[in-house]
Amino acid sequence: MKTVQHPFSVVITVYDQARELEEQLPAFLKQEYEPGYEVIVVDESSTDETPDVLKLLKNEYNHLYSTFLPKPSAQTFRRKLALNIGIKASHNEYIIIAKANNAPANTDVFKVIAEVLDEKAELTLGYVTKKHIRLQPFDSVAEAEGHIRRLERKLKKVRERKYGNYIWGRYDFIIVRKDCTFELLKLFEQQISGLNLFGIRLGILWNNLLRRSSTTLLYTSTDS
Repeated sequence: MKTVQHPFSVVITVYDQARELEEQLPAFLKQEYEPGYEVIVVDESSTDETPDVLKLLKNEYNHLYSTFLPKPSAQTFRRKLALNIGIKASHNEYIIIAKANNAPANTDVFKVIAEVLDEKAELTLGYVTKKHIRLQPFDSVAEAEGHIRRLERKLKKVRERKYGNYIWGRYDFIIVRKDCTFELLKLFEQQISGLNLFGIRLGILWNNLLRRSSTTLLYTSTDS
């Protein structure tokens, strides 16, 4: 077991997700993790009650911070811009890029992740199911390029399908060192053709089948 654990900065981008924030954000904020952590929510100019929900939660949790992405005239690379704002607002070396609708199952998830996190990896992908969390480390951001560039990760029907997500590279969260985020964000601005996407899918499938033994079973939820 590692003796050194690092504080985390959790970055979440949202748009019109007031209900998800109200129901699931507290699970991010109630983690029992001694090194400490902060949660930064970037509101992409929501039109619902998202700002009000964040204001109420910030009154209750002093390690929750929020900022916003002004509504641009074009939607191009919007996720990259929102993530960049959140990362710049962070104070810690290790960034967790998470989703508001995929909250930790229990209060010790950050602790368990930190105990086995590979510090030699520039980037680590996380996969969540009802029974466990898997971590998939990459020595460099470039090695994870195919996973990040897959446009289908944005589709709701893919996000909600958990079986086999690891095999196909459908990650749920990203852990990245802050000094590597510049290279990561560049991957969110790349366009991809249908033919290239098909090749990336096959490459991810093949690599993950070969690397299955290197993926660590982290955590079994008591709520399952």
